[in-house]
Amino acid sequence: MTKVRVRAKSGRSPSSRAWLERQLNDPYVKEARSKGYRSRAAYKLIEVDQKAKVLKPGGRVVDLGAAPGGWAQVAAERVGRGGKIVAIDVLDMEPIAGVEFLRLDFLDPAAPAKLQALLGGPADLVLSDMAANATGHRKTDHLRIMALVEAAAAFATEVLKPGGAFLAKVIQGGTETALLAALKRDFASVRHVKPPASRKESAELYVLATGFRAQT
Repeated sequence: MTKVRVRAKSGRSPSSRAWLERQLNDPYVKEARSKGYRSRAAYKLIEVDQKAKVLKPGGRVVDLGAAPGGWAQVAAERVGRGGKIVAIDVLDMEPIAGVEFLRLDFLDPAAPAKLQALLGGPADLVLSDMAANATGHRKTDHLRIMALVEAAAAFATEVLKPGGAFLAKVIQGGTETALLAALKRDFASVRHVKPPASRKESAELYVLATGFRAQT
């Protein structure tokens, strides 16, 4: 396949041209468009689920920071009509068949109760592909995304049913110790996964925690 190149005289900065070239030549971007997925990130969830089987027919799923909706689309396909998907984001999101959307900050104290009401009970799976807005300072960005993941994990413990699972994006950088310790306390199994759709040069990983131990 011929590689697409963006001309230097296009009026874009070198970093913008590099990003555009990567998008134009990315097979996952092309596949997502052909299949109607809203983002290439849909394939990260598909690839994790192919191995881990976290999306079960009839399951109740919460998708945190869901916009534009690629993960919610995959979840809706895999749980089927008997399942329930609730997507939450502070940004608006175009409707998806089989998905209830809640425009709300998941850190809002009322969020867990509202989500469980829409789900009709506790969740089987909480998903988070969120990333904090980048500042350009690597250490600061890493700390911000880890704080977001830790908040998502705490939220998951409020809405998951016993045996439930949590899948979230993290960034390699040496400050995951507290998060992993908390997850190992609350879940039977905790491990990192890096699906093929996650670019090799990227520092992103996903943490998968299964077998939630509900506090009594």
